[in-house]
Amino acid sequence: MSVQERKQRERTERERLIVATARELAEQQGWDAVTTRRLAERIEYSQPVLYSHFRGKREIIGAVALQGAAEMAVEWRAATSAAHGPRARVAALAHAYLDFAARNPAVYDALFQLDGGLAYAREDTPQPLKDAFAAMVEVLAEVAGDGVDPGLFTETFWAALHGLATLTRAGRLPPEDTERRVELVVDRLAIT
Repeated sequence: MSVQERKQRERTERERLIVATARELAEQQGWDAVTTRRLAERIEYSQPVLYSHFRGKREIIGAVALQGAAEMAVEWRAATSAAHGPRARVAALAHAYLDFAARNPAVYDALFQLDGGLAYAREDTPQPLKDAFAAMVEVLAEVAGDGVDPGLFTETFWAALHGLATLTRAGRLPPEDTERRVELVVDRLAIT
């Protein structure tokens, strides 16, 4: 291995460590607790080393969001591939979405609540975000209905799930009715 390859590998590992540490700290204490000073202390590197990887917290949030988007796409595809029939796949997608949001609140916030500097629904949208959206479209296109744009339908379904996830987490919707809400969304939107 050349010196340059070793340095690149070490750089990649440091970047992974920064992202993993930021994610862990955010999940434990919230995004307000994630500062470059605190991250530098936790990973035992100086703040300038962090800035050699990320220009600041915003880019770190974006990196956590991209990692989360990739994980979501994998989880959604696994959940929906195990379901049989269009309605069952849509219900599996809805449950996988809400489960991910509940298990990973800081990542969910990085994706959908905080400014990580990421472009959504544009030409320059990063590939992990496109892949996560595509994982939803793959399932929802089956039930969008004749003459309905699958992308627009997916955005609408996604908005309903995001509302359920956000309002439940904020304590504005009682969690014991989540299953009934999911059934209602799936029944009303997923026309098969």
